[in-house]
Amino acid sequence: MKVLLIGGGGREHALAWKLAQSPRVTKLFCAPGNAGMANVAECVPIAAVDLEGLLQFAKKEKISLTVVGPEAVLALGIVDRFKKEGLAIFGPTREAAKLESSKAYTKEFCRRYNIPQAAFAVFANPQEAKHYVKKMGRGFVVKADGLAQGKGVVVCRHETETLQAIDTLSGGGKIVLEEFLEGEEASFIAITDGNHILPLASSQDHKRLRDGDEGPNTGGMGAYSPAPVVDAKVFDKVMTHMMLPAVHGMVVEGHPFVGVLYAGLMIHKGEPKLLEFNVRFGDPECQPLMMRLQSDLVGVIQAALKGTLHQVDLVWDRRPAVCVVMASGGYPEKYEKGKVIEGLPKTPDADCVVFHAGTRCEGKKIVTDGGRVLGITAMGETVEAARNLAYQRVETIRWEGAYYRKDIGWRALSLRGA
Repeated sequence: MKVLLIGGGGREHALAWKLAQSPRVTKLFCAPGNAGMANVAECVPIAAVDLEGLLQFAKKEKISLTVVGPEAVLALGIVDRFKKEGLAIFGPTREAAKLESSKAYTKEFCRRYNIPQAAFAVFANPQEAKHYVKKMGRGFVVKADGLAQGKGVVVCRHETETLQAIDTLSGGGKIVLEEFLEGEEASFIAITDGNHILPLASSQDHKRLRDGDEGPNTGGMGAYSPAPVVDAKVFDKVMTHMMLPAVHGMVVEGHPFVGVLYAGLMIHKGEPKLLEFNVRFGDPECQPLMMRLQSDLVGVIQAALKGTLHQVDLVWDRRPAVCVVMASGGYPEKYEKGKVIEGLPKTPDADCVVFHAGTRCEGKKIVTDGGRVLGITAMGETVEAARNLAYQRVETIRWEGAYYRKDIGWRALSLRGA
């Protein structure tokens, strides 16, 4: 079968790497892809947001299955367009994707279905939000209502910081103010067919830019799987009080959710609360998850589209996996592109894969083409062994201004037996 994967980031390279391993796949296309994805698929120069171009390409090539990576494309309604033309595509519809594309909608949705979350208030304009903050006289977590590539959230401890964040994030849209939650963050990602839920292995992202979880939020500076903080009790609570109500609620709302549902959690003393829903694989969580997944991803996706996920059992490599993101200097703010990347491995390594994110080919050279450039992902018998292998590879790769955190996986390592 011919498969089309939409997107060109690190998450998509990991998905392409896994999809290409399926015995069902005879040809894999990626649109637009990146320099690394070109090693496992044929990249076609169609922008991920060019819905008409993608639709016509899928028709021309007689694509059997399309897999969507980025949330922005889902929010534009690509699934609706493809389904209208009778084409098989994996992902939620535009209305179902509002669980990520509108934080205000999601907060109200969670309230309707009693999903545990932080206390919140939604404001139609920044002045109303500022008035509320001054009245309360304390800090809040400030969220822009729409999509912001993981950077639309500012955690503010004090009133002054909150007022500044409102100015930064307002952009003419709604503002969501949340209470600050203490605890440890984790990612709970599942595939759903609209009725059944197939949880993936647990994972944990490192959203802050600098070591020790300091600095501004980014799209993610690294991740690992599994996440020890998601123990059996937490798992059951998330499934019972978040995932099941969400999937059921979307049916009630008239928009059954088929695709990847990702709950960003804050866990405090064994009690999880929802920070956000996303409607796609996490990035960089997808990289360690795909490294560990031994099941055929295409088969799993086909079961989701048929509504038979309850018949699927996933098989995982028991070993942990760790992903270290290498970013351009200046990310997540202003950064330069076009820096030549040196030291990339010449031959594949089963236990350490360099997933490309913001890269492109320039002649025979590979250069930087984004904020997050590479995701060095390794597996080992322990988190420490996986991390050491990833950092060994990181140290061999260079470009001007390259930056990475040096403490990925520190929470897992702080636990006995990691």
